[in-house]
Amino acid sequence: MSTFSGLLLVDTISIVLFILLPIVGLAVGAVAVWLILKNVSKKKSEKKLDDTSRRVEEMLESAKAECKQIKKEAILEAKEQELKRRNEFEQEMKEKRAEQAHIESRLNRQQDALERKETELNRKNESLEAQKNNLTQKMEEVQKTQEQVERQHDLMIAELERIAQLSKDEAKKLLTEEILDETRRDAAVQVRNMEQQAKDEADMNAKNIISLAIQRCASDHASETTVSVVPLPNDDMKARIIGREGRNIRAIENATGIELIIDDTPEVVILSGFDPVRREVARLTLERLITDGRIHPARIEETVEKVTKELEQQIKAAGENAMFEVGIFGLHPEIIKLIGRLKFRTSYGQNVYRHSIEVAQLAGLMAQELGLDVNFAKRAGLLHDIGKAVDHEQEGTHIQIGADLAKKFKENAMIVNAIMAHHGDVEPKTIEAVLVQAADAISGARPGARRETGSNYVKRLEKLESIASGFAGVDKSYAIQAGREVRVIVKPDQVDDAKALFLAKDIAKKIESELEYPGQIKVNVIREFRSVEYAK
Repeated sequence: MSTFSGLLLVDTISIVLFILLPIVGLAVGAVAVWLILKNVSKKKSEKKLDDTSRRVEEMLESAKAECKQIKKEAILEAKEQELKRRNEFEQEMKEKRAEQAHIESRLNRQQDALERKETELNRKNESLEAQKNNLTQKMEEVQKTQEQVERQHDLMIAELERIAQLSKDEAKKLLTEEILDETRRDAAVQVRNMEQQAKDEADMNAKNIISLAIQRCASDHASETTVSVVPLPNDDMKARIIGREGRNIRAIENATGIELIIDDTPEVVILSGFDPVRREVARLTLERLITDGRIHPARIEETVEKVTKELEQQIKAAGENAMFEVGIFGLHPEIIKLIGRLKFRTSYGQNVYRHSIEVAQLAGLMAQELGLDVNFAKRAGLLHDIGKAVDHEQEGTHIQIGADLAKKFKENAMIVNAIMAHHGDVEPKTIEAVLVQAADAISGARPGARRETGSNYVKRLEKLESIASGFAGVDKSYAIQAGREVRVIVKPDQVDDAKALFLAKDIAKKIESELEYPGQIKVNVIREFRSVEYAK
């Protein structure tokens, strides 16, 4: 209300000033006219005095009438403004009162709801307390009953031990052994029947599919070693390669990262290094330097840089050729380069680049025969060993590295699973992943595909026989078929037919976990009983 009174006072003052200002103006005008008339000559003044006075009176009357009209209009306008402002103020106060009433009503409802919840919680707490007391009493009763049962159980066990003349642990052990033996025999019979049934149904189809795939995929493999040999035109070239105080050989080793071995072997320089691409760069660089004849550090760095660029182009071209040869497209450019790098990588003497192409073709052919996704099988087969391209630069197995690379370059999750599962580290999620496993084993196990040094071969055979002989009941074990089969002869009085089946599986699992080998190894457990008698 104080705000409204202030506004009304300001409006009233404005109206009064608006009325008084014309009146004051008229008065000043009248005085000015009177002064002018006074200065006119007396003669004219006398004649026109009456007219002037009359006119002044008329002007004054007119001004008064006009002032009254203006005052009247101003008062009416002020009343209208006052009425309008009063209505607005009353409307605003009405809205605020309604909002305040709504807020008070909502607060009251919330308070009532809280009171009801509080009452309900109190009632529930009382009910829970009662249930807790009841449960405590029941637990005490159960504990007493359990103690009685345990005492009776101990008495019964003691009586049974006295009657059977066996302790509890001895009886439990005896019973467990009997159950295990019976279960093993039943399981062995079931496993043998199931395996025989599966073999009868699957052997012929599998042989046909694999033989057809191998027949349609015949490729040659170039075997390379991890050490490169560069022939020299003469032994004098060795001194030029070494250079003054060894500066040339140090420049080559620093630029390529490959060790040069120059010994008494005539007209030969050996390049030793774990990275096959760097070793190839060093080999090509050294051959060009020997052909050119100019061997000095500046020329060495220039040649290494040039050869590196050319080799990168060859790697990319090799990756693209592999992609076109297999018939898959849409690979990431970095994956194409990694596939090209496999051209300089070997595994047991088998070129990994050609091996990957062969696995892709074998997996694709088998997928085609089975009516599966051929492109998926080929893609997984081509990428299954992609980790071997950089396994000398990163930590971890080539399987894990390959899976990480496939994830990095946005390959399908099923492709990643096929890479992870091709050595059985994880379970395959698709049939195509199983085909990649089979194609990898076929490519690596076929005669002539892989080779190894004589010492590693002998050690592997000795380890194979040692693993087989380490099981109880084994009489003798022999590694045959160039280490692709181990023949185990067991003692017939210690190992029955059921145990022989489980023994073969246990030996196979231990070989898989402790031995590295190409392809697969057949475990053949033989149990025979011979009765010999002499006629005299």
